[in-house]
Amino acid sequence: RARSHKNTTTSQMSSQRVLSIQSHVVSGYVGNKAAVFPLQLLGFDVDVVNSVHFSNHTGYKEGFTGDVLNGEQLRSILDGMERNNLLCEIGHLLTGYIGSESFLRAVLDVLRALKKHNPSVRFVCDPVLGDKGKFYVPPELVAVYRTDVIPLANVITPNQFEVEQLTGIDIRSMDDAKQACIALHECGPELVFITSLQLDSADTITILASKRKEDNSYEIWRVDSAILPGQFTGTGDLCAALLLGHTAREFDSLPRVMEKVCSTMFSVIELTSKFVGDTVKSRELQLIRSKSLIDNPPLKFQAGCGIVKCLPLFNPSLLWEQNLPL
Repeated sequence: RARSHKNTTTSQMSSQRVLSIQSHVVSGYVGNKAAVFPLQLLGFDVDVVNSVHFSNHTGYKEGFTGDVLNGEQLRSILDGMERNNLLCEIGHLLTGYIGSESFLRAVLDVLRALKKHNPSVRFVCDPVLGDKGKFYVPPELVAVYRTDVIPLANVITPNQFEVEQLTGIDIRSMDDAKQACIALHECGPELVFITSLQLDSADTITILASKRKEDNSYEIWRVDSAILPGQFTGTGDLCAALLLGHTAREFDSLPRVMEKVCSTMFSVIELTSKFVGDTVKSRELQLIRSKSLIDNPPLKFQAGCGIVKCLPLFNPSLLWEQNLPL
């Protein structure tokens, strides 16, 4: 629901501004290039810090060129924003790929500065560590995320590999996934969104969203989706941005948020797959062509009272509500 600028309070204005600290590529759609446009379509102003500035993502055959921002440079940017009173309207901090411990700790300095101006600022953290058994970052960052970053996050969006690294739980069943969600909640975050699980079938991907409620029970929702063929980059960055946008609007309706996020993701990947050829570039997300899909996602399923009624493409359901002490 769009807000009118008339009679908009300072608090409402700040809730619509995001500071996004992620990677940047000149060509393609990963990191901030995958996150900023969708957030703007959803009605958010986005202030952007590029943790790296590369020619293209690292999966290209001939490599990549560019520069990496270090922690002191990030603190310098923070200082300039603070001196010009540019932090007070930020309501959300979104982080993605961060390649070094020094930069990650500088990000925490940014969060502390934001909270000085707005104690209710929301931290949405995509703890990018790797995928499918392979690290994208130094393994030492696992401990930093677990002990210093995750406890400060309101929302986290790990994939299966990242959940296993952060919790030490080897996920082979839905019960394992449930326990991992609870373990992550106990670190601090109110909302855990596992972006990809492969459990029962190689042809199906499972998405879990788990929310800690005021009575310390856990509400966990599940979506099972068919896997579209192909390998696509930037999907995790897009997913985290969509989750930030839709939870900001409808935080009290987790199944509704899942409907929109999962429907948008599937639709964007489905559209992208129509343009895939023999090159890495052809597998870049078709974000601009997906404008209408992001702005008004075609829902692939519907939520009822405590249960999600599925259409053929998806099979979502409320898994459980279980009262467990924190």
